[in-house]
Amino acid sequence: MSDENILISQRIRVRITKDYHQEPVISRLVSDYGLTINIKAAFLGQDAISDGWFDLDLQGTETQISNGLSYLQELKLEVWDEDRIGNW
Repeated sequence: MSDENILISQRIRVRITKDYHQEPVISRLVSDYGLTINIKAAFLGQDAISDGWFDLDLQGTETQISNGLSYLQELKLEVWDEDRIGNW
């Protein structure tokens, strides 16, 4: 098995701004980037006037995870990785 096919996991926290409440951001990580997503915690109000956040476990190849994180950055969403957030 080559290194590019090895599955890894990465835990992140992503802030979903109110502009993206109606967008399928998490779904696109699965469908477009082939990631397996486990939502560990979340807060997203129904009012659409405040930001929300998701704590996610991403599973995929290093390339899939890198591409998925690039997608979130293209949307200009704040993303924290496990090291930056500290104890979860």
